Amino acid sequence: MSFRKNISYALFPLTCWYAVGVRFRNLFYALGIKKQEAPHITTIGVGNLSTGGTGKTPHVEYLLRLLADKYPTAMLSRGYKRKSKGYVLDDGSHDTALLGDEPAMIARKFPQVQVAVCEKRVEGVRRLMAPPAVVPENPESPEIPERPQLIILDDVFQHRAIKPSINILLTEYGHPYYNDHILPYGNLREFKNARFRANIVIVTKCPAVLNPVEKHNILHDLKLQNYQKVFFSYFRYGNLQTRNGRPAAIDLRRVDNVLAVTGIAHPEPMIAELRRTTKVQHIAFADHHNFTAHDIARIHEVFDAMPGSQKIIITTEKDAMRLHGLAEELPIHILPIEVAFHEENDKDFDHLIEATAKENISFLSKLSIWS
Repeated sequence: MSFRKNISYALFPLTCWYAVGVRFRNLFYALGIKKQEAPHITTIGVGNLSTGGTGKTPHVEYLLRLLADKYPTAMLSRGYKRKSKGYVLDDGSHDTALLGDEPAMIARKFPQVQVAVCEKRVEGVRRLMAPPAVVPENPESPEIPERPQLIILDDVFQHRAIKPSINILLTEYGHPYYNDHILPYGNLREFKNARFRANIVIVTKCPAVLNPVEKHNILHDLKLQNYQKVFFSYFRYGNLQTRNGRPAAIDLRRVDNVLAVTGIAHPEPMIAELRRTTKVQHIAFADHHNFTAHDIARIHEVFDAMPGSQKIIITTEKDAMRLHGLAEELPIHILPIEVAFHEENDKDFDHLIEATAKENISFLSKLSIWS
């Protein structure tokens, strides 16, 4: 029996108490004892039932690429493991200490998007919707940001105080919610019937080629309702980049060895992608890991011991944000990823999101005129 199984069985009594707490919390929302707010703005929530690893950030980026050039857009996150508190709006510094690694990365990649973090999503949305403060007429003063018409809410599925206009639930192909259990026995933050709150379910991290029979079986096991739309996505890996995001002129087929350094929940797809072309040694840290001097010394030691003269270090975009200013003497490169959808589903997904967002934004715009 595995160590994880032993720990899971030992923690089963805690699972029972946690389950009772979740039941009562959802009951209070169902009875209206706890209030849920639907903001007077179009919101798209992206979240999951599990504790992580479903690929929320790449899917948030997909939505931003799809919509941010069409509407004034903001992205609101909790800002996991940031050192700040309360509501913080990115000031252009893309500071991981203030925002957390993922929001800081998005702020850097999408300068046209207002990126904010706040533990209380309702408060965060209200602050983003508030009229901008008057800025003195000074050439050095920053421009007044345009009030958003659309807010992408990151990791909001369990944040019941807010009700998104579109609620997207992600579940990982290799770790679907229907094969999991509630914490701490399993990895689910809620019971599986919470899936019915979603308008859209995306099975993420699928193989690039998905067997139709397997797809049919997954659809059966998801056990969704007719009002819920299902899509299947996979990761498409880009060309290597330098630490500052510029293209790196490196052919992995000519590299002797790669040291992969990751601090994400499920790095297996990335490692498998790298091993298709070269030899890979992997140092795995916990998700959202903050790198220390000891970690950098370990990376140095392993990298220096690797054979061959043509060797590099590859990490993720998210990890690169937390490695900023560290180990700059090492040849660290970034392997970027983007989300793609299977078959014609990319067009179906895009059309559904664009049409729903347009309808919501148009309706709210007319409503504000009438009021």
